[in-house]
Amino acid sequence: MRPSLLLLAVAVAPLTPANAQVEFVQTQTDDYTRYELLAPETQSFRILYDVSATTPGARYYFNGLRTGSEHTVDAVYDLHSGRELPWRVVDGTEARSMGMRNARDGQDYLAVTLARPVPAGGQARVRIDKTYRDTASYWRDEAGAVHFDRLLGIDRNAVVLPTGYELVAANHPVQVVKEADGRIRASFMNRGPAAVPLEIVGRRLRTAGAATGGRARSASVPERATTTIAVPVTARADYRFSERAFENRDITYFLQQPETHSFKLFHDYTESRPGVDRYLNVVRSGSKASDPAAVALDTGEPLRVETLRGGAIAGRGIDIGEPVTDSSEVIVIWFDPVGEGASLRLRITETYTDPGRYLLQNGELLWDRSFGRARNTVVLPEGWYLTANAVPAVITESDDGRIRLRYVNDRPGSIEVFIKAERR
Repeated sequence: MRPSLLLLAVAVAPLTPANAQVEFVQTQTDDYTRYELLAPETQSFRILYDVSATTPGARYYFNGLRTGSEHTVDAVYDLHSGRELPWRVVDGTEARSMGMRNARDGQDYLAVTLARPVPAGGQARVRIDKTYRDTASYWRDEAGAVHFDRLLGIDRNAVVLPTGYELVAANHPVQVVKEADGRIRASFMNRGPAAVPLEIVGRRLRTAGAATGGRARSASVPERATTTIAVPVTARADYRFSERAFENRDITYFLQQPETHSFKLFHDYTESRPGVDRYLNVVRSGSKASDPAAVALDTGEPLRVETLRGGAIAGRGIDIGEPVTDSSEVIVIWFDPVGEGASLRLRITETYTDPGRYLLQNGELLWDRSFGRARNTVVLPEGWYLTANAVPAVITESDDGRIRLRYVNDRPGSIEVFIKAERR
């Protein structure tokens, strides 16, 4: 079937108020937006928006369409299966009739029929592919530079310049990489609570030499004689880094009373490599893991979990990425092999005991642990207040009065989190 016919069939699928569910306030998590700037004269950009609907039992997801933009929806996908989903555009009144209690008047919504109702405690992950024409957000100035100037409320974003343009300005700290097709991508993570007034400026590359990082040279200018001196290369010439904003791991640590040296955690992770049928969690040296469990967030299905130690790891032919010793320990989560174009969102829960890095010393709670992931949260035990925190964090109070510290690490590599607390 041709893609255009498939899109038409999906777009006109029935979605009627007769199928409405009980009213709900829509909730979501794990948003990521990629803006691909199209040819400047179009003043248009493609948006790829990944989001996880989290309202238990919801059969629809509603994506607000920004007022003032001309929007075209190209497709919507279920990220778990990779298949297209039915959708249509509705106004606020119709969205409320379909169950979304917090839909606003005067707002248009993309109403997506989910592949399955959101499982309790789970997620329904979708990718929306749409194109906006927005003359206020994307334009070209008299000198030919392109400007993308937009208030972005999503915490994780990427902007891709048009083909043949270099990045000359970004008013918010960004990672930059040249993609396989030569386009320049700038991505960032927003650590704070307010939307980012992002401005990206691109300028057309004028010569083929400039496009490849070289410098154009007139044929009449002779090459300058040079002398080559052998110098050891210490720069990381082959260094590769991932797009930090797109990384999808999110870990929350719930500290138990420090006398126990223990903390519960849940770790959300998406597996998208075709054929992969397991997740390996290698327990850190000096730590002990207990009560491991895992669930597929897409379906709510519990997954089979095994804890293997020492020779049992090698005996099962499992590669943990390091030499196996008698003290090696790995938690293995098993699932059906991931299909081509599909993915699986896992939530792994377990309890760790680590007396070397979580302890009570002179009446103070002490937490000293390295975080390698981009997004981590630490929740203090009940009855404790924060007295020291070395790495900047967003601090909030949970409903039960516990202090939460949210760390967003937008740089490659680890952060060394050091926390102290005292009893109230």
